[in-house]
Amino acid sequence: MKSAKNSIVVAGVLLVMGTVATPVGAQQVYRCGAEYTNNRARIAQGGCTPLTTGNLTVVRAGARAPQVARTSTTVARRTPAATPAAAPQRVVDSAQRARDEGAKGILQMELDKANQRLAELQKEYNNGTPDKLGPETKNHQKYLDRVAELKSSIARTESDIVGIRRELGRAGG
Repeated sequence: MKSAKNSIVVAGVLLVMGTVATPVGAQQVYRCGAEYTNNRARIAQGGCTPLTTGNLTVVRAGARAPQVARTSTTVARRTPAATPAAAPQRVVDSAQRARDEGAKGILQMELDKANQRLAELQKEYNNGTPDKLGPETKNHQKYLDRVAELKSSIARTESDIVGIRRELGRAGG
């Protein structure tokens, strides 16, 4: 059995209508302008046309995982989603200050480690003429590769230090 789907977005609500026949006992859904309803009082006011499709699925726009619900009740304009029970509460200023101080401490430790690593690399680099190690005495290319790697490590560490200092500046430290 083939089924075609039609979609309509009404006031932020995606309405998906299938072509399956209405089951026995299900209520008829009417379209009254931009509103879908089975409310007899609203239908009696006029301007409503019955939907000929079998079912109506409502998918709320903006949801992370869309929840699909088949309904024969009134689907009016989009209602705001209920706040989840696990929604974050407002953070107390003293708690936020403590977190900020912790973050500054971590950044300062990272800066100290990076400065120490830079000093070690510069000492090993020896202004572009590091001491040759065992196999490098016979293979000059290995020596050149190690010198190039030391130079790039120094540049990367200096870049890290600049970034950490920038973050410390943003954190007010």
